[in-house]
Amino acid sequence: MNFKHLHYFWVTAKTGGIVRAGKQLHLTPQTLSGQIKLLEEYFNKRLLRKSGRNLELTEAGQLVLRYAEEIFTLGAELEAALQHDQPARPTAPLRIGVTDAVPKAIAYRLIEPALQGGESPRLVCEEGEMDDLLADLSVHRLDLVIADAPLPAHVNVRAFNHRLGRTTLSFYASASLLERTTQPFPQCLSELPLLLPATSSAVRAQIDQWLGQNKIAAHIAGEFEDGALMTAFGREGRGAFAAPSVLQADIARELGVTLLGHCTDMHQEFYAISVERRITHHGVARITRVAKDLLGD
Repeated sequence: MNFKHLHYFWVTAKTGGIVRAGKQLHLTPQTLSGQIKLLEEYFNKRLLRKSGRNLELTEAGQLVLRYAEEIFTLGAELEAALQHDQPARPTAPLRIGVTDAVPKAIAYRLIEPALQGGESPRLVCEEGEMDDLLADLSVHRLDLVIADAPLPAHVNVRAFNHRLGRTTLSFYASASLLERTTQPFPQCLSELPLLLPATSSAVRAQIDQWLGQNKIAAHIAGEFEDGALMTAFGREGRGAFAAPSVLQADIARELGVTLLGHCTDMHQEFYAISVERRITHHGVARITRVAKDLLGD
């Protein structure tokens, strides 16, 4: 592979066009187009296509850009290290995907230990839907996906589940909402608007079943893919919401809401999904170890 051609493609993708990239590289648009064409011929893939008057990346182009970004970022780091007479072996980044349903506080507590130690990796963290993150995992763009559900059976990705643990759920509400109810928990939930995870969430079916078993006529005021957005609405008094019991102290302190009650028969589970059957990455291994202290079995 000609890395000069890769560099030309990288600059073109970053600047958004042949003309702008040509000015930065001091090349004519014709010369630059020809160099990128040679790279496309090498890969036997189209990397760029016209979209109106602009260029956009193809799917293959997006993949090449991600690798090029890493290659030239490491090159710049190497040059800087040598210029300061402090050469050091670069630590490979730890790339983690976190599904929307995983509470941010739990994600932080799980990931943070991986950044400890003498050779702390540079963290690259993404958030998104399970299928999108697993697609990135399958092409090794991610080292790990943290989710509240195991690898779905319908997804054609060779990966392995590593169960991290589980926590019970509790319900919380703002002080303004507490004025609307006189009933004890859990009957008070019939008198309050509820904010619930989206039906696609792994824990939603449990909540619906639990509400039915306790004969709670739920008034659902909102459904959310993103747990952080749900708790933000809960903080502002838009509804009572369920969250992991292990975060009770954090939720009370940071959101200023009150614990309504615990649901000992409802649990939210968490998984680490990786392409490794047996985890060897030291940062990922730290995550699985600390999870036992945070979440238990």
